[in-house]
Order: sequence, then structure tokens, then C-alpha cells
Amino acid sequence: MVKRTQAGTAASGRPEDERLGIGKSFTYGIQHVLTMYGGIIAPPLIIGGAAGVSTAEIGLLVASCLFIGGLATILQSFGIPFFGSRLPLVQGTSFAGVATMTAIVADGGLPAVFGSVIASAALGLLITPVFSRLVKYFPPVVTGTVITVIGLSLMPVAAQWAMGNNTKSPEFGSVSNVGLAAMTLAIVLLLSKVAVPAISRLSILLSIVVGTVLAAVLGKADFSKVWDGPIFAVPTPFAFGMPTFDVAAIVSMFIVVLVTLTETTADILAVGEIVDTRVGKRRIGDGLRADMASSAIAPVFNGFMQSAFAQNVGLVAITGIRSRFVVTAGGVILLILGMLPVLGRVVAAIPYPVLGGAGLVLFGTVAASGIKTLSKVDYNGNMNLVIVAASVGMGMIPDRGAGVLSPLPGVGRHDLPLGDQLRRAHGRLAEPVVQPPQARQGGR
Repeated sequence: MVKRTQAGTAASGRPEDERLGIGKSFTYGIQHVLTMYGGIIAPPLIIGGAAGVSTAEIGLLVASCLFIGGLATILQSFGIPFFGSRLPLVQGTSFAGVATMTAIVADGGLPAVFGSVIASAALGLLITPVFSRLVKYFPPVVTGTVITVIGLSLMPVAAQWAMGNNTKSPEFGSVSNVGLAAMTLAIVLLLSKVAVPAISRLSILLSIVVGTVLAAVLGKADFSKVWDGPIFAVPTPFAFGMPTFDVAAIVSMFIVVLVTLTETTADILAVGEIVDTRVGKRRIGDGLRADMASSAIAPVFNGFMQSAFAQNVGLVAITGIRSRFVVTAGGVILLILGMLPVLGRVVAAIPYPVLGGAGLVLFGTVAASGIKTLSKVDYNGNMNLVIVAASVGMGMIPDRGAGVLSPLPGVGRHDLPLGDQLRRAHGRLAEPVVQPPQARQGGR
């Protein structure tokens, strides 16, 4: 067993190998789960809603994403040979692919989404050995633009949720729905200003709980179907049918894979700096392989693309708890939650206006993260400003110009690649090649 030799370190010489004991590990692990819970349940709610599946089936998607997130987190933090960075990194369903998967599900349903994730993640797994050489082609102007477009493209989803989601319902857009969404949004903002860090970090989750209670008081919450199904169950493989493989969908998702690999690389480097440990090419490669392997396996259990959660990297910095085994404990908790489909049905029964109010902040945070990245870009004496403007504009066409792209075949109908392809086509003209932050050299 690794023993502590001094505060924050372990006998191995690596602070991330510190063991805090089972009790403390699971206590701090719960904090990691709560920090990322709102982010991990949002993608299945969006994609399931776009697919038109039932409340029970959305509950299954939520439970599956929790289950896969647990497996992926354990693989990334605990690690096995060639897979896992062995750093305190929490994995979960990536927001980067939500817009693209929503477009794919409209054409081919969930089987097409699952097939595109499997194929693109398998391709991503193949290129991980050389991806460290490709990262230089993804400077801040690239990743910042893509993340901004992702966040902005999700805002109409939050708006539709706030109005009630079902456009055919007489209650759609009613004062009560919009008022409930506004109240939830106000609670998020209020809790975010609370001086207690534990409360402010959980503002999204707590606002959903309070908003749901308010909805129940107003008679706008229906939990009658929560008990329609098993309380405990392992996610059924291919519960929505065998995956189908469409070339256009795979190409679209492969672009998402490149973005995900770039984000995960940045998170590995960031957490290495926070933990104060060595991060070399081998460690980055092992982390990326874990990312892609878990993504390729996820659709088998009805899950989606996986990536490291940046908010949990921030939590490591805030708490100072650097042990990777704490995150492994969080992965075990996610795994257990994923085997409680009743919990997924509870989440699926949360009124849409409540989700809409919280979603405005949640999705807006994604866009704000992209804008923050774009603030690092040099706009003097180059084409960066024009490229960002054109890419964001093209990326917004599918959301703001409904039906404009319907005559186009395949890839052209999938919204994320539009802005991304334009931006990548001009990226090398925009600025000199920027090397990624230098990793600390040495071993794992």
C-alpha cells in the first residue's frame, strides 16, 4: 500500500497517489459527483428529447450515462496498462457532441448516434499515438470557436425547455412555464452568490431541486411513472436496437472526436499542473486512449461520447485534494447510481421549465468557456477575427435558419461541422502554428 510521507504526497513521490482512506475518499468522491451531476444528465435529456423517446426511456439514457461515466472515471483515474492517465480526472458524457448527435438523431434515430460514436471513437483510438503531434493544429482560435458554437447552439434547447418543450401542448409558452423557468434561473444566480463555496458550486443542482419542489406545489410536476420499472438494474446492452453506421454521421462525429481529444489533452496538462506532478507524452497518450476506449464502449450500454470534465479539474484546485483515488471513489458512486434506473426516471420527470431555467446558465457556461479561450487569441495582423466571425456565423445557421440546410446531403445537415470545417480550412492561414503547453518531461 502506498503510504503518506508528508502532507499531500505519497511514498511513490507523486501527490496523486496519496491514499486518504475509504471514508474520506468516498466523502470527497461524493463532492466530485455532485459537482458534475448537472453536466452529465443534461446530454441524455437533450438527445432523448430530440429522439422523441418516452420518459422511462430517457430515464434509461440518464442511468446509462451515469453508469458509463463511472466506468470511464475509474479507468481514467485508477488506470490499467496503456489506458488511463492515473490522475484525478472525472469522465462523463461530453457536451462537445450534443449538437451533432441531436442532428444525427433527427435523421437516423438513436441507433445512428450510437453507430457514429462507436466508429468515430474507434478511429480516435487509432490516432491517439500521433495526436500529440496534431494538437499544434488546434490553437485557442480553434478550440475557443468550437466550444463557443457548441454553447450557443444549445441555447434554443434551453429556451424550448423553459416554455414547456412540447410545442403542441396548450401550456407551451404559458406564463406559468416561463415564470417557473425564470424562478429557477433566479435561484441559480442567488445561490451562485452565496459565500459558502460548497453551495455556490452546487447552484445548478440545488436550483433544480428547489425548482422541482415549486413545480410540485403548483401542480406542474408528475412523478407518477417513477416507479414504473425496476429500482435496481444493470443497463441492458443495445436497449434501443443495434447501432447503424452512416458515413456522414461518422465524419461529423469524428470532428467532435478531434475536439474532445484536444479538450482532454488540455485537462490532463491542467490537472498535472494543479497536482504538481509530471505529465509526459506517455501519460497523455494513456489518458486519451482511456477517453476513446470508454467512448467506443459507451454506446453498447446506451451511452454517448465521453470526455474529462473541466469543472472537476477546477474542484481539485479549489479543495486541494489531489488524490486520484478520491476520483476513483467518485467513479464507483457514479457506477452505483447508474444501476438505479429509478433515479434516472426521477431526473426524466423533472419539469422542463425547471430544466430550462437551469439550462440557460449551464449551456451559457459552455459558451462562456469558449469565449474565455478566445480571449487568449492574438487578433492583430492576422485573419483570426474574420475566421472566428465566419465560423460562429456558419455554426449558427442550423439553429437560426431552420430548413436552410435541408437540401444538402449528409455532413452538410449536421450543424457543428459547418462552422468547424470553415474554421479548420482557414486555421493555418490565421496564425502561426502554436505549440501546446509543454508537458513536464519524465515517466508517467
